[in-house]
Amino acid sequence: MTIQYTPRGVCSHAFEIEVEGGTIQSVQVAGGCNGNLKGISSLLKGMKVEEAIARMEGIRCGMKPTSCPDQLAQALKTAL
Repeated sequence: MTIQYTPRGVCSHAFEIEVEGGTIQSVQVAGGCNGNLKGISSLLKGMKVEEAIARMEGIRCGMKPTSCPDQLAQALKTAL
């Protein structure tokens, strides 16, 4: 399954997430903090969707009510 997601309230413009059998295969992010998001994408590879959501949901970026990790969690919820 390929998830195409447009994040809201963050610097990133688009996420493309490949999920197979409940496990994240790859994460591609357009925009945002390049190095940080490459690191997050690498850490998520091979992780179960539920685990990734539990770890990232609710993380805030500064005074914003959301963050790129939180938006990734919202995108992953569509795979459940």
